[in-house]
Amino acid sequence: MLVPITDIHSVSEAIRDAVAPVFLLTGIGSILGVLIGRLGRSIDRARSLNDMPQEKREKFKDELRIIVKRTKWLRRAIGLATLAALCVCVSIATLFISVETGFKMPHVVLMAFISSMISVILGLLCFLREIVLASREVIVPYRHD
Repeated sequence: MLVPITDIHSVSEAIRDAVAPVFLLTGIGSILGVLIGRLGRSIDRARSLNDMPQEKREKFKDELRIIVKRTKWLRRAIGLATLAALCVCVSIATLFISVETGFKMPHVVLMAFISSMISVILGLLCFLREIVLASREVIVPYRHD
């Protein structure tokens, strides 16, 4: 059943309903910025260690091993945060499509939003794991003394 947009209230309700997810998108974007910054620093450090002569690099093999693990966890976190942002976008788009077409799609909005929250949670857990590894990177050199 298609219902043409004749009532401005339907559109204003959709805009109002889309505001909270837009703020969530902003938060996810901020998290992505932090994750990408950390990934860039990890990659830069790994490159500088790999550019060292072999005999000097041997001294930093534990650090390099941790950096590789950190990079893997950061990539997972970035992927999950990006997926979360995409799910939020799908939920917002579905709200507006529902208003435009008149089709009621609450399950699509709900599933997209739940998927987004699960992705954010998993992404933050990956980020937490990366932080544990980063702090271990600082602690490891002092264990050998």
